[in-house]
Amino acid sequence: MFNRFPRMIRQLAKDLNKKINLEIIGAETELDRTVIDEIGDPLVHLLRNAIDHGIELPEKRLEKGKPEEGNVVLKAYHSGNHVFIEIEDDGAGINRQKVLQKAIDRGIVTEQSAPLLTDKQVYELILASGFSTAETISDVSGRGVGLDVVKSTIESLGGTITIDAKEGKGSLFSIQLPLTLSIISVLLVELEKEKFAIPLSSIIETAVIKKVDILHAHNQKVIDFRGKIVPLVFLKEIFEVPTAAEVEELISIVIVRKGDKMAALVVDSFIGQQEIVLKSLGNYLNTVFAISGATILGDGQVALIVDCNSLIK
Repeated sequence: MFNRFPRMIRQLAKDLNKKINLEIIGAETELDRTVIDEIGDPLVHLLRNAIDHGIELPEKRLEKGKPEEGNVVLKAYHSGNHVFIEIEDDGAGINRQKVLQKAIDRGIVTEQSAPLLTDKQVYELILASGFSTAETISDVSGRGVGLDVVKSTIESLGGTITIDAKEGKGSLFSIQLPLTLSIISVLLVELEKEKFAIPLSSIIETAVIKKVDILHAHNQKVIDFRGKIVPLVFLKEIFEVPTAAEVEELISIVIVRKGDKMAALVVDSFIGQQEIVLKSLGNYLNTVFAISGATILGDGQVALIVDCNSLIK
């Protein structure tokens, strides 16, 4: 997939009168065919973005004391059962004030909450729907497609995208993708007689807590987990599993994470860890909340796969 980028970058640099050096690292990294087919367009978009919005014109770069040739590094590597793809440029970075002002104008954040956002949270605002800080609309990077499309494509593959930037120094877009879409490791859990599968990639750990350890904050049940306040999510309520009346003294929980947010999923019992083949629910059931697919277990039972990302949102 990386082979097509050098030519595209050369052409772009020519069109924009910029000098660009593209460095590709880790092109031998292997990834599931289905992921590669899907991830091509988002990468094209991010690279165009880096060159159009990131890298400055040669004369601007010289004024800032940078070499006139801009550097774009496209890097891929394996880590655990994930592949990371990074796009880094030494361009203008992201202007925090400009992004915040645009987000306030668009009503994405309020004036009061804006100063409280961390740099990382501000940079991630550019992934919001229809968001653009470009003064002029060019046909190079946006073409009417915002970074929100990039984000939703990556998330539909079970991946995440993070942004790091230093104003005047450059920016780094990091994409984390699962190695394969078809086989995943899960923890099987039970809710009454129903079985559900929670992907191991989202789980931090499992625990059993006493009912008396549950606290209340902002009308929500929470627990103190290693010094962090973590909200409890009762899967039975979310999936409307009919329940017997008695309440146990001990509660089994699965702590899951998305980025830096955590949640504790309340289940009846743990069955164990298993590798499963992921099946989509088909066109009729593609809007089911917090279920990303299903699998058929060895005994012929169907287990639904829990989408932890949508639960944490």
